[in-house]
Amino acid sequence: MVSDSDVPLGVGDVTAVVYAQGGREHEWRPFQHTRRYTNAFVIEGNKLLLGLKKRGFGVGLYNGFGGKVEPGETPLQAARRELQEEAGIDAPLEHAGTLFFVVDGIDWAFDVQIYVARAYEGVPTESDEMNPSWFSLSDDSVYARGCSESAASGTVPTLTDLPYIPYDQMWADDIHWLPQLVRGERFVGRADLGAGNVMRRYWFGKVVESVTGDVELR
Repeated sequence: MVSDSDVPLGVGDVTAVVYAQGGREHEWRPFQHTRRYTNAFVIEGNKLLLGLKKRGFGVGLYNGFGGKVEPGETPLQAARRELQEEAGIDAPLEHAGTLFFVVDGIDWAFDVQIYVARAYEGVPTESDEMNPSWFSLSDDSVYARGCSESAASGTVPTLTDLPYIPYDQMWADDIHWLPQLVRGERFVGRADLGAGNVMRRYWFGKVVESVTGDVELR
């Protein structure tokens, strides 16, 4: 277990066991203020729904469905709204983790609440923002074992006849916490990202307990 002093600024008041970190030769980058965001993932059986970002920040990358928390919204309300707007579905979302990002060239930090659901209502539908697709949750896919194929090829045979999770076409940090989400383990993390989607410094931990008793944001 790591002490609170080992948890990077921005991650929150939690006790966690670090399971991945790197770039400790670099100082954590400063930031002027934070903005709140959400990111939601839907799991159905042995498959995971991701969306290809069609415009704006992160265009061309696969991700969950989310965006900014608007004034007067809770993070959970924002997550459900964004999931409906971007993928056309509703889901009983549960809080899965907290991520904090500082990105070169952007003066604010991203405080992102991550949500997951294992059921949903509606039909995943392409929107102006995202194009949803299903990906395999076989172990080889989740842990990126023996495959570097991108989603664009769609030729990788799996137990579900779906392509592997396209980590090579996602944010660089995703490989460190998406397996935690799939396993149902609560996580926290921070990544400082430089040009070219490269992590300058990163830290990810498994949540043991909340100091305040209020890790789950609704």
